[in-house]
Amino acid sequence: MSSSDQTAANTQTDPLPNTPLVVFTPSGKRGRFAVGTPILTAARQLGVDLDSVCGGRGICSKCQIAPSYGEFSKFGVVSEATALSDWNSVEQRYKDKRGLLDGRRLGCQATVQGDIVIDVPPESQVHKQVVRKAATARTIIMDPATRLYFVEVEQPDMHEPTGDLERLARALRAQWQIDDIKADLSVLTKLQPVLRKGNWQVTVALYRDHTGAPARLLDIWPGLYEGGLYGLAIDLGSTTIAAHLCDLVTGEVLGSSGVMNPQIRFGEDLMSRVSYAMMNPGGDKDMTRVVREAINGLTATLSAEAGIAPDSIFEAVIVCNPVMHHLLLGIDPVELGQAPFALATSASLSLRATDLGLDTFSPRAQVYLLPCIAGHVGADAAAVALSEEPGKSEDLVLVVDVGTNAEILLGNKTRVLACSSPTGPAFEGAQISAGQRAAPGAIERVEIDPVTKEPRFRIIGTDLWSDEVGFDAAATASGITGICGSGIIEAVAEMRMAGILDGSGLIGSAEQTGTVRCIMEGRTHTYVIHDSTAEGGPLISVTQGDIRAIQLAKSALYAGARLLMDEMGVDKVDRVVLAGAFGAHISPKHAMVLGMIPDVPLDKVFSAGNAAGTGARIALCNTASRAEIEMVVGQITKVETAIEPKFQEHFVAANAIPHKTDPFPELAKIVTLPDNSFNTRGEGGSDDGGRRRRRRA
Repeated sequence: MSSSDQTAANTQTDPLPNTPLVVFTPSGKRGRFAVGTPILTAARQLGVDLDSVCGGRGICSKCQIAPSYGEFSKFGVVSEATALSDWNSVEQRYKDKRGLLDGRRLGCQATVQGDIVIDVPPESQVHKQVVRKAATARTIIMDPATRLYFVEVEQPDMHEPTGDLERLARALRAQWQIDDIKADLSVLTKLQPVLRKGNWQVTVALYRDHTGAPARLLDIWPGLYEGGLYGLAIDLGSTTIAAHLCDLVTGEVLGSSGVMNPQIRFGEDLMSRVSYAMMNPGGDKDMTRVVREAINGLTATLSAEAGIAPDSIFEAVIVCNPVMHHLLLGIDPVELGQAPFALATSASLSLRATDLGLDTFSPRAQVYLLPCIAGHVGADAAAVALSEEPGKSEDLVLVVDVGTNAEILLGNKTRVLACSSPTGPAFEGAQISAGQRAAPGAIERVEIDPVTKEPRFRIIGTDLWSDEVGFDAAATASGITGICGSGIIEAVAEMRMAGILDGSGLIGSAEQTGTVRCIMEGRTHTYVIHDSTAEGGPLISVTQGDIRAIQLAKSALYAGARLLMDEMGVDKVDRVVLAGAFGAHISPKHAMVLGMIPDVPLDKVFSAGNAAGTGARIALCNTASRAEIEMVVGQITKVETAIEPKFQEHFVAANAIPHKTDPFPELAKIVTLPDNSFNTRGEGGSDDGGRRRRRRA
């Protein structure tokens, strides 16, 4: 039984084995419930973050949910259209009076009828997701593709018959050295009245890309237009979607925001989503629809917060991994799920926003997608390369964009290599027994006293540690709800340093470790970080299954890096750059104790913040950078981890903490790891995460 199933079992009395299974996303919590159980009740029993203030009477609408139907191999669920009770009069009344998005249900009204996957949208969550993808300060030479031009146009003359558009083009050529322009019908229809209203003086917005194609006329205003001109840099990740609203004149970031990628309900990792598309006809269309809706919603939120009109957003640059790339474009990603992992196109793309169903922009807004590097190394990795420029580095730098699918770059002035590594969602708190996304109340920092084995921790929402005066009061608003990605990384590393965990990844017993916090759970042990069950709160612990999930994730990450080092012919790197929202919040020391990254001096480990988002901003604000990254991508050597035999060899060796064979001399200068072993069944009995080994005959 999984840890989340155990949670459900602890809240129900002897559930029938054939009762329906309910899975909630993005939390991943699940449990079996009797037919007729309201979804809101199921959510409360599992500790799912689903809001409600009206007591389940269908008045407040806080408990809105989005059921998903189809075959979900990751959860072992086939969700039929009849898995929830029929739409009822309470829901209809609410929709008639206040509106309810298509596909949404009220959790207090919909009841369980069969196995079902339920997504809890951000607005229905009490503890809102903290999307840590803020814009990084960066000096960018402003030369955007979309710019404003003030021109004086000759009036029409019967003796020289020409069209208004042609005379506008002539004025742009004479006054701004712009050779040619094109105009859509929608802007052509407003051309004549605007020219006359402005007394033949107008301001135009032109999109001029880096290819030398004719400039595209996006809009026109009478006289000198002093309104804003804005663009979006969007990092479309498999877990979160982050966007930065930028002033295309000054480069200023007016606002940054993010939302959970709603595709999570179809699968937490990329291959789960590809599998969903394979097994559910039309599944790819569902995933395309929800991600476009999410971008539209994020755009509306950002423009409202900045106080600008959405139709003044004339351009967007989007970076994403190959699966997200195809799903955004409406391309079935099935070919990316099997060798040779062929992309429909790896080239950069310039499209109209309306072609992508993005309708909260200007109706003539343009979208640029950076090129993909390979079938599993996408435009987000290209954006990281644009931001961090490994190909211009004098020393050998390893750039790791840590996420559900890690992108890894290794290079210097002589050569740049790239690969992706399937780390999975464990680093983001998923697949962890007490794991959750980063939100107020989540444990994000952990320290364990190596002598007493007692932990202390910090939660998102306060800077106080749990053993400091005032912490209890500061934590009252959010509570202590779970542990997020940075927290689980630090917890496992601290357990290793404190001697609670051995080098193979086994948690010791209370007798072996000297702490009663190590409790028996089945055939393995669990380390308790926080126990508030007496007050009706959660038990937050690190289980042997959690250790295994982290081992799998970190082994994939390290194996990918080692594979690139092999290709480069080196055993060490000079510098490590951790990119991505997660990379910005993990401790380099703890990452190295785990063996996530190769051994280097800690002062040679740097955080680049949201490097993919920074790369998107550079491409948005500087047209020449687009030509540059297109050239750079063509020069990067791609390494496919899925078909490299040594990847598995590196992966197995990296299961140990920090590593089975690779030395970590720099780490040894600052940390002395206990030389302990809790394996009582002979050599090598821990790689299976604590499972019983078969006796030899």
